[in-house]
Amino acid sequence: MYAVIETGGKQYRVEVGTELEIERLEAAPGDAIAFDRVLLVADGDAASIGRPVVANASVSGEIVRRDRGEKLISFKYRPKARRRVKKGHRQELSVVRISDIVLDGKSAAKDLAKAEAARKTERERLEDAARKQAEQDAALAAKLAAEKARTTKADDAAKAKAAPKPAAKVATKSTAKTKADTTGAGAKPAAKATAAKGAATKSTTAKTSSAKASTRSAPAKKTQKD
Repeated sequence: MYAVIETGGKQYRVEVGTELEIERLEAAPGDAIAFDRVLLVADGDAASIGRPVVANASVSGEIVRRDRGEKLISFKYRPKARRRVKKGHRQELSVVRISDIVLDGKSAAKDLAKAEAARKTERERLEDAARKQAEQDAALAAKLAAEKARTTKADDAAKAKAAPKPAAKVATKSTAKTKADTTGAGAKPAAKATAAKGAATKSTTAKTSSAKASTRSAPAKKTQKD
């Protein structure tokens, strides 16, 4: 529902909740006011046109604040008379919020409140339905995850039971290789020790032989001197 009102020599199209700037009224901010000059009221496809005003119709509002309009320049001059007049003007305004439109006892504000309540109820119903659906989806996802984990665990257990022998063979080969490496590593130091011992024995034998040879040659030299 909307209406056309007249105030301050101007006409305004208003609805419930509309804020408009009109020429300064005597009311203070926060005061309620009523516009009696209602020229038209339209409700859906039906419209009431005033001649000049609509009977049994009224528009109420509330003063929000006072304000001033933009500065306007008024400049007058008379040619060939050396007359120049320049003036500035800022209109005093009142900001009004429309609170209700009434036609033959029918209130636009009440209809709007009912529609808002119905919209809110519908929104809450949709939110509840969406929340329930989300809970059901979460429960289904958790159930599927648990079944998948159970199936995976059973498959792993079956695989472990079905293939124990290859694992044992691999372990035997690795153990044998380790033993061979250990044996080879222990044999090399023993061979080295035996070779060193043989070399020492040979050296000792050579030294003994050279000492005996020198002992034999010493008496022969003494005999020649004699």
